[in-house]
Amino acid sequence: MWELVKAGGWLMTPIVLCSILALVIIIERSHTLQFNKVAPNRLREQLITRLRENGDIGRTQLMNVKEKTALGDILATGLLYRQYGLESMTMHMQNRASVQVHQLEKNINMLGTIGAIAPLLGLLGTVLGIISSFLAITDGAMQDPTMLAAGVSQALITTAAGMMVAIPALIAYRYFQRRIIDINAQFETQAGLMIQELYDYKLLEHNYGFNAPAQNIVVDDGVEEKRLIDGLDLDKIAPATF
Repeated sequence: MWELVKAGGWLMTPIVLCSILALVIIIERSHTLQFNKVAPNRLREQLITRLRENGDIGRTQLMNVKEKTALGDILATGLLYRQYGLESMTMHMQNRASVQVHQLEKNINMLGTIGAIAPLLGLLGTVLGIISSFLAITDGAMQDPTMLAAGVSQALITTAAGMMVAIPALIAYRYFQRRIIDINAQFETQAGLMIQELYDYKLLEHNYGFNAPAQNIVVDDGVEEKRLIDGLDLDKIAPATF
């Protein structure tokens, strides 16, 4: 193996470095992008069950859920902000989902870059090897075939090495892209189901800052009517002048 690297010339150094970097990224992303580690199957059901049984989930417990998995971060964030209404809850979950997807895409583009430049490095080695062969011919390589063979071997070795690095890198790049799309779809599905279950089980709080109780108000003809005054103090409202 070392002899092949030496025969390929100095361009084999960046190709070998690309292969090592691609291998590290593939191993790391394969370990990270596992569904059971990113989006556990029964996490939503467990949160809803605990919420139905206890009426609420403590902030400490939700923070622990947020720190464990990406899906837990999204769902726990929604539960932390559910007291502010559906719109606020949805907005915060979308923000966390964007952050988590960005984290999942870490180093994925590097794989695509390696898959693109590795064949170019091999092609550059091919060109340099052919140039070396022609220069050897002009220097009298026809009398010494080993001088001609060195350039040809460099051209073939760098081309093959570049392809061997690029093909697995591109396959892994496309695979991880598809995996992230599937995980993102799972995020959206689980978040939507949780909101629906909060509605179904009447667990979604509607708190818009008005907690005034119903008050008895005298209306026309002396009829007393009970109305809900949203946070308004009638004693402080001056009577209208007609």
